[in-house]
Amino acid sequence: MNVETHEFSLPLTSPLDTAHGAIEHRKGILVRIEDGDEVGIGEATPLSGWTESLPACRAAIAHVDDPETELSSLEATPAARHGLSLALADLRSKRAEEPLYRYLGGTERVEAVPTNATVGDAPRDETVAAVNEAVDAGFECVKVKIGARSVTDDVARLRAVRDSVGSEVELRADANGGWSRTQAREAFHKLDTLGVAYVEQPLSLTDIEGLAELRGRSVGVAVDESLVDSSVDAILEADAADVLVCKPMVLGGPDRAVEVAERARDAGVTPVVTTTIDGVVARTAAVHAAAAIPDRPACGLATGTLLVRDLGPDRTRLVDGAVGVPQEPGNGVADTWGAP
Repeated sequence: MNVETHEFSLPLTSPLDTAHGAIEHRKGILVRIEDGDEVGIGEATPLSGWTESLPACRAAIAHVDDPETELSSLEATPAARHGLSLALADLRSKRAEEPLYRYLGGTERVEAVPTNATVGDAPRDETVAAVNEAVDAGFECVKVKIGARSVTDDVARLRAVRDSVGSEVELRADANGGWSRTQAREAFHKLDTLGVAYVEQPLSLTDIEGLAELRGRSVGVAVDESLVDSSVDAILEADAADVLVCKPMVLGGPDRAVEVAERARDAGVTPVVTTTIDGVVARTAAVHAAAAIPDRPACGLATGTLLVRDLGPDRTRLVDGAVGVPQEPGNGVADTWGAP
């Protein structure tokens, strides 16, 4: 096998605020694996605080001579593993003449995966307007960012949203670890009457015990950032989640995301696949990972519009809140080699 890499930088439509500062570009590495006449394309797009750094990712990929046997050496660099494992999966599923989601274990044809829209932190009227715009565009599930304001203000925002859109729209909230245990208990009590499906990361990523204590209410607990600090097994053994947010780039590849989703389902926990605002290669692979999971809920896959430009054309059309799943062999992404 021959492994080649190409680095890229994709500007964001607006800066992404993280605990490590604002990010204006998504920088990563395309991975191209040739085996005879066959080619597989992968993407490694690290995100500080979630995966290794770009230099660490670059170094990890550079040290791999035989990706088929050396994936196990990349546990500490999940973005690097994602890039190589995706390139291998793309190549192998093309060889098997089946779409990637079938290669990943999907047992039936899946034409589309439901997605959620995401609405950022904003004053109440702006939040309501943004949610209504998403619903008008066909989304049946909307996630609202909370946690930056007081609990009272955030509950008022979500109450106004529910009053505006009615009971048929699924509402989720994402606190990004912004609450104390006392604030979280207050919020969950007040959100109980609003039909909020779950709150994503209501407590800090290290407070697994607190997350477990929050469970048992009508509002579910979704674990996201905690998967950076704690293992999947630790989260499941602690009964700390109703929902497990599965980011393939963070978990080390679409194959790992499907494996984690299966373990979550076996434990009675709902898996939801989302991206880390990746390029089209990784984003399409996340769609395939979601399609490989039975009875999938709405997933966080509608993130392509957050990029000013992409690595190539996006063949996963978003229609009425659902993203189409490519049916051709492999990942279904055009050869993006040499993209910016």
